[in-house]
Amino acid sequence: MAVRESTHKPDLLDTAPQPGRRPATSHAQLSTIAIDLFTAKGFDETSVDDIAEAAGIARRTLFRYFPSKNAIAWGDFDAHLDAMRTRLALIPDDLPIAEALRQALVTFNEVPDAELDNHRRRLRLLLEVPALQAYSMLMYADWRQVIAGFCAARLGIDADGHLPQTIGWLCLGTALAAYEQWLAAPDTDLIELIEAGSDLLAGGIAALR
Repeated sequence: MAVRESTHKPDLLDTAPQPGRRPATSHAQLSTIAIDLFTAKGFDETSVDDIAEAAGIARRTLFRYFPSKNAIAWGDFDAHLDAMRTRLALIPDDLPIAEALRQALVTFNEVPDAELDNHRRRLRLLLEVPALQAYSMLMYADWRQVIAGFCAARLGIDADGHLPQTIGWLCLGTALAAYEQWLAAPDTDLIELIEAGSDLLAGGIAALR
């Protein structure tokens, strides 16, 4: 759940940068700044004004990037969902669903080594902060729907039907189980955990025709 930069350029009258500091002007920069503050001060104790001040922008500029404080912790998640839809759409039709989903899970959760520490802090917030958990369910629902849509297209059925939705939940559970283990044991490898869970998941999905 890494963050992608936005091409949006805020109104210079709204940025209000502090002397000597260039204002943050991307989803990635703003989310990283917020995660620093959430980790240091606590999520509930950090206000939107605190984040805007640290980023060197005005409060209303921050809301051009994110609709709420909860959303900031997720970064530009919509961009990642779009990328996953694109990758799934490009998978050859003759590749079994189980292998296609395995590839999607691994690719979606790959994070450059330089970003792993920040990614770990982000996921700890998303999985452990009560105030974020309810909002996270909305984000998980969007993620599951991408998986369900792909499976439904392959199977020729409704994406809101029981089978595609079940596969979506199974894939989400596989990813979350890997993240829980990764957070609990920092010496583990995230992708290895994702791959192991995906192999187990694939065994069941492989029965689909």
